[in-house]
Amino acid sequence: MEMQTVNSMNYEHFLDVFGNVVEKCPLVAAAVWAGRPFSSVSALEKNIGDFIDSLPRSGKEGILRCHPDLAGRELLRGTLTPESQRELSQAGLTSLTAGQRFQPSELNASYKSRFNFPFVICVRMSDKETIIQQLGSRIRNSPEQELQTGIQEVKKICHLRLLDISGQVAQATKL
Repeated sequence: MEMQTVNSMNYEHFLDVFGNVVEKCPLVAAAVWAGRPFSSVSALEKNIGDFIDSLPRSGKEGILRCHPDLAGRELLRGTLTPESQRELSQAGLTSLTAGQRFQPSELNASYKSRFNFPFVICVRMSDKETIIQQLGSRIRNSPEQELQTGIQEVKKICHLRLLDISGQVAQATKL
């Protein structure tokens, strides 16, 4: 990624490009924009991670609540963000039959009831069997442990989305 391009983006353009690196949380991109200039994509990612880490518990829970239920209502309604749609599709979660959606749906409901936020996992680093296994396993975590695990998964998602964007920005600057 040409960091000169990123660093020269005005606020609105920066939000357009980076506003969904943390699912439905353009506030994160807005907060780190003022930290420019960034020396690298890694520096941008570190600023995002530092901002997330600085949030109080309620802010971290809010970030987790912005994520859709895996194979849930937003998928069925077609209202996922393009990034989530792509990620869930790559993990095979967009092609589940109604019968196959039952187990993750039930586990999601139990998880949300216990933690008050949806289960978050970097689906691009997993397959559907691992995702369902993790959903069943992580429900036994303590609320604090699960909050931290969920935030670490958000950071993995952010990392991969930044890599996707960096490739797109690099291609656009060559045109």
